[in-house]
Amino acid sequence: MPWEHAYDPLGSPLFSTLAAAVPLAVLLGLLAFAGWSGRQAALAGLTAALAIAVGVFGMPADAAAAAAVHGALFGLFPIGWIIVAAMFLYRLCVEAGALDTMKRSVMGLSADHRLQALLIAFSFGAFLEGAAGFGAPVAISAALLLGAGFPAIEAACLALIANTAPVAFGALGTPIITLARVTGLDERAISAMAGHQLPFFSLIVPAWMVGTMAGWQGLLGVWPAVLVCGGTFAAVQYAMATHHGAALVDVVGGVASLLALALFLRWWRPAALWRHGSIDASSSADTSTPHDPAQRIAWAWMPWVFLSLAVLAWGLPVVKDVLEGRRTSTGLVAAVAVPSFAVPFLDGRVAKVPPATREPREIERAVFRFNWLSAAGTGIFAAALVSIPWLGIPRRRAAMIFLDTVRSLRESLGTIAAMLALAFVTRYSGTDVTLGLALTATGSGYAFFAPLLGWLGVALTGSDTSSNAMFGSLQRVTAEQLGLDPLLICTANSTGGVMGKMIDAQSIVVSATATGTHRREGVILRRVFPHSVALAALMGLLVWLQTGPLAWMVPD
Repeated sequence: MPWEHAYDPLGSPLFSTLAAAVPLAVLLGLLAFAGWSGRQAALAGLTAALAIAVGVFGMPADAAAAAAVHGALFGLFPIGWIIVAAMFLYRLCVEAGALDTMKRSVMGLSADHRLQALLIAFSFGAFLEGAAGFGAPVAISAALLLGAGFPAIEAACLALIANTAPVAFGALGTPIITLARVTGLDERAISAMAGHQLPFFSLIVPAWMVGTMAGWQGLLGVWPAVLVCGGTFAAVQYAMATHHGAALVDVVGGVASLLALALFLRWWRPAALWRHGSIDASSSADTSTPHDPAQRIAWAWMPWVFLSLAVLAWGLPVVKDVLEGRRTSTGLVAAVAVPSFAVPFLDGRVAKVPPATREPREIERAVFRFNWLSAAGTGIFAAALVSIPWLGIPRRRAAMIFLDTVRSLRESLGTIAAMLALAFVTRYSGTDVTLGLALTATGSGYAFFAPLLGWLGVALTGSDTSSNAMFGSLQRVTAEQLGLDPLLICTANSTGGVMGKMIDAQSIVVSATATGTHRREGVILRRVFPHSVALAALMGLLVWLQTGPLAWMVPD
C-alpha cells in the first residue's frame, strides 16, 4: 500500500509550513551566512530534510533514504556528466592555446567587458540553454567569461543572472512540454502565453546584468548594444513562441541575438572602454588588440561550433529516438542504450493526493534512466572527442587531461549529488507541496504569488521542468478554485520559475566549479539572491496585471 502525502501533518498550516521550510533554511542559511562550503551545507540540509520527512511528515524511512540515493545518482548523471564534459572541452582549448585566440577574437569585436558579457553570457548562453539546458549554459558561459579576463566571482554571477529569461524554453522547450502534460492544457497555448510574458524580461535581463556589473553610468554607456542584444532576442522569442511553439525559441533567438550584436559592434563603439578595474575615456583600446589571422580564429572557435552542433543534434527528437533505440524493432538496443532501474523501496511507494493533483491519488514513479548515449553531456563529450585531433592534442595527453578534469571536479560532483539528494527527499516527502500550499492561501492576490510558487520550485529542484512537474497540477486546481485563468496561472509557474534558476543550489555549484571558486558558493548566493527575488516579484506584478488591465494579453 503506497504511503500518501500528508500536507498538514501537524494539524496547523503555519507549523507544518515552518517544518517543511527547515531543510531549505538550513541549506541557504549555512551557505549564505555561516560560511560553510556547498558540500557541508548540502549535507546538513539533507540531514534536516530526512529528519523532517520521516519524523514530521511520516514518510517511511527506507523510502526517504531511497529518495536521497535516487537524487544523488541524478546529480551525478546527467547533471554531473554535463559539467565534466564541458570542463573537459574547456581545458582542451586551454591546452592548445585556442582559448587565448578566442579571447582576442572577442576583444576584436570589443574589449569592453560589458559587451563581452552580452555576447557570451546572454546571447551564446541563450543558445546553449535552448539546445542543451541542465547546467550547460552556466558552466560554459562562466568558463568563457573567466577566460576573457573577468574576475571569477563576477563571471559566475553574470552567467547565473543571464540564465533566466531563456530557461522556460530550454532544452528544446522541455519545461513547456512538461507543463502541458501535467496540466492538460494545450502546449501551443502555454508557449504563446509565455511568449506574452518573457520578452519583457528578455529586454530587462541584459540591462540588469550590465547594470549589476558596471553600475548605472556603465549601463548608459552601452545602452544601444543592450537594446540590440535584448531586443533582438525578445522579438524572436515572441514570434517563435506565439506562432511556432516552444521547441526552437531559444536556439533561433540566441543565434539571432548573437549575430545582430556582432554586426552592430562592427560600426558602433562605446564612448569609453569599460573593463574590470579600469575605465578608459577613449575606445581606442578596442582596436589595439593583436589580430590573429582569420584561419586561426576559425580554428580556435571550431570546438565550440562542434559543441553547438552536437548539443543541438542531441536535443532533436529524431536523434534522441535513434540514440535511445526507439527506432529499432527489438528492445535489446533500447535496453543497452537506456538501461533503466526502478529505485528499490521508492518506486510506487509514494502517492500524491489532492490538492497537489487532480486525480484522487497519483502514484509517484521512481525510475533511474542511465541514458548514456542520448544525454546532453554525451553530446558535449562527443564534441570534445572531435576537437582533440582538430586542436592537435595527442590522444595520450587528452586522456590525462580528462582524468585530471574528473579528479579536480570530485568535490564539486559530491556537492551536486548532495544538493540533488536534498531536492529529491523534499519532492517525494511532499514537503515541497506544503510550502506551495502556503502561497495558495493568498486568495485574490494569488496571481502575484503564482510565479513565486514556480520560483520556489526551481530554487528547490534546480529545474524549471521539475518545478512544472511538481506544481503544475496544484497551479491549475488553485486557479480554478479562485476563478482565475488556468492558462495564465499555470504558465506563470514556468515563467516565474526561471527567476529561481540563478539561486538554485545546483546552478550555484556549477558556476563555482566552472570558475574555480569552489567553497565560495555562499558569496555567489549572496550576490545573486536579491536579483532573483526582485525579478520574480516583477514577474508576479506582470501576471497580476494580466488578470486585470492587461487581460487582453492572455491568448484565447
